[in-house]
Amino acid sequence: MYRAKPEGVESAARSHRAVEISFVGAETDGLEELLRQLPGETLGDNRWTRIYEQELGIKVKYDWTAKGDLYQKKLGVAVASGNIPDVVKVNAQQLRLLTNKGLIQDLSQVYERYASPLTKDILSQEGTGPFDAATIDGRLMAIPETNSSIDRALLIWIRTDWLNRLGLQPPQTIDDVLAISKAFTTGDPDRNGRPDTYGLAVTRNLWDPAMGVAGFMAGYGAFPNLWVTNSFGELEYGGIQPEVKTALQELQNMYRSGQIDSEFGMKDSTKVGKQVAAGKIGMLYGEQWSSFAVQGSRGIDPSAEWQAFPLVSGSGEPPQVPLRFSTWQFYAVRKDVPHPEAVVQLFNLHLEKNWGASAAYESYYISPLPVWQLSPVTPYPARKNLEAFQQLDKARRTGDFSFLKDEARAIKKRLDAYASGGPDKESGWGWEKIYGPNGAYGIIDRYEQNHQLLPDGFNGALTDTMMDRQSILNELQDEAFIRIILGRPIDEFDRFVEEWHRLGGDRMTEEVNRWHAEKGRERKETD
Repeated sequence: MYRAKPEGVESAARSHRAVEISFVGAETDGLEELLRQLPGETLGDNRWTRIYEQELGIKVKYDWTAKGDLYQKKLGVAVASGNIPDVVKVNAQQLRLLTNKGLIQDLSQVYERYASPLTKDILSQEGTGPFDAATIDGRLMAIPETNSSIDRALLIWIRTDWLNRLGLQPPQTIDDVLAISKAFTTGDPDRNGRPDTYGLAVTRNLWDPAMGVAGFMAGYGAFPNLWVTNSFGELEYGGIQPEVKTALQELQNMYRSGQIDSEFGMKDSTKVGKQVAAGKIGMLYGEQWSSFAVQGSRGIDPSAEWQAFPLVSGSGEPPQVPLRFSTWQFYAVRKDVPHPEAVVQLFNLHLEKNWGASAAYESYYISPLPVWQLSPVTPYPARKNLEAFQQLDKARRTGDFSFLKDEARAIKKRLDAYASGGPDKESGWGWEKIYGPNGAYGIIDRYEQNHQLLPDGFNGALTDTMMDRQSILNELQDEAFIRIILGRPIDEFDRFVEEWHRLGGDRMTEEVNRWHAEKGRERKETD
């Protein structure tokens, strides 16, 4: 049960004295479009700011707002200068900088005292990792904006109309993936008589969530960007393991044979997405929401059909599915703010109004517009999407839909639009591919049941070397991998590994394993 006013503490609402809390705001095209559809609401005055003031006595204001790159630049300047609002949402590196400068408060006791049971339950769905990442020198220096790792599980999205046209079956092994990619490239799947299709979508961001290569590499037991456990129980960086070299060699072969666009290194997801929409690409590795990324192909060809399939390995055995640590933003409170508990109370009310006993989901989350975006804090249950699928799956099997909760009921409306075959059918197509009987979450549910999910082994606060060298090492890795795919000798991978070790990778590995050992001791003490 949500408690806005902890026992023994006089809240601003009770004393009729509003507590004013300042933020800074990021404007986006999506937010601007949302506000255009909500007359009488602005970022600074909307249903969320009003309920925060009415129920909590907390008045939200924005010191400034900015869009896109300008927002990031202004935030960077604010953090560097210490000219931050009362509450500021920052990344891990910015959090460490503010902590080192002594500009923000320790929120350990604040969170323990003011977080509602619902908040504590929801923010713990990702385990202790989000709080570990926000804890520096034993102090909780921010409230983590927990994200969903399981939502980031990767799948293979394939044009099934092309599969059927070419007489192919869904992949069971990585060799099947290679065969499908080759057929989509050379077999004229669009039947236009021209060699103008590609087997696999890849962007210049190799780790793109909808068109990246991480899922492909997992088929070779390669997990770049994760810290993985070796046979001695120690953590090693996945990007330097020999399995990555094998996967890169195969990607290079695919590139040389025209299965990957020769200009992928210059194209972002928007440009590659246009190729998908134009019917030029038949397969990609992506997260569950990738159905919306491929739906554009139906605008040109209404018969285009896509389906998600599970990742596959070389042996045909179910592979491990990489889950990158997903909490990367944190709410820090400036040192001199007299009511640091306000940010926790905002979390409490946001979660209560969407998923608590007094939830008004269709008023404060999806109306059907995404009105949750109007709140300065946007926590959510990490497992909400998977749980919505599980509810829908049970309802389909039993024929009883009466027990569906708000989120599942809202999704069912989308699925019903698709099933009706009426004029709104297309609006439900992407949802059907995610939550339908053969949808993406059915696969993710099986991933979890089969213990295939491989979480990142490191989820602590940034180490000293990470602060100094992480961006350099990431750039070194990505440039080396792209060069190899484009045709440089595969031995360049070995030179990259040597450079990685020399430029700070060894020190970073030592720091990560000190953290790993300390966490192990803490677990033993707890047990």
